[in-house]
Amino acid sequence: MIRALLAALLLTTPAFAADMSVFVRNQRLDGVALELFSRDSEKVWPGGDKVFLIRPGAKKSVPISCEPGEHICWGAWVNGDDSITAGVGPDNDRPCDTCCFICTEHSTETVDLAE
Repeated sequence: MIRALLAALLLTTPAFAADMSVFVRNQRLDGVALELFSRDSEKVWPGGDKVFLIRPGAKKSVPISCEPGEHICWGAWVNGDDSITAGVGPDNDRPCDTCCFICTEHSTETVDLAE
């Protein structure tokens, strides 16, 4: 009975979250807002109607916690003008082949925002 209970506990242990970083280099003359979107769930980083703000010419490391193997895409736009976008955009609705990555424990993904 105890073996069955232990086996059940081992099989139902939840998956662990991976901690990784996204390093953003804003090479634009404008400040940008950036969000990260999971392709596998409804999760958004930073979430809660917030965005990561990156000043013109600034570099910023953004820590996130995600599920290993999760597909994540980034969307960016000029702060105050969401008609000028990059990646999947502010609504995660634009096609983009080069703005997604896979969540990997203890890794860093780099996002370059150019003019």
